[in-house]
Amino acid sequence: MDSERRRAPRYPIIADAEVTEIASEAKLSAKTSDLSAGGCFLDMINPSPEGTEIVVRISRADTTFTARGKVVFLFPNMGMGVMFTSVPASQQTVLEKWLEELSGGG
Repeated sequence: MDSERRRAPRYPIIADAEVTEIASEAKLSAKTSDLSAGGCFLDMINPSPEGTEIVVRISRADTTFTARGKVVFLFPNMGMGVMFTSVPASQQTVLEKWLEELSGGG
């Protein structure tokens, strides 16, 4: 089952996101539907192919989180699952704060 592979709890979140495909520099708009310490799911009509390396930027309230990631699965015409591959220390702090708020701890 999918839930067995996840290393961190996921939390529902609706936020605007921008995806930049690293190889082509194509920019795509998306919305997040869930977020975890290891990745997120992005709702979008035309998801990038599995294995695509991306930069994802998620905007929530007055804060933005940016990280590199890789598309690990997709649902055509629905969205894609992204695993974060590189999260700068400053962005890790933003992510941890959001996850604490989403879990009801903040």
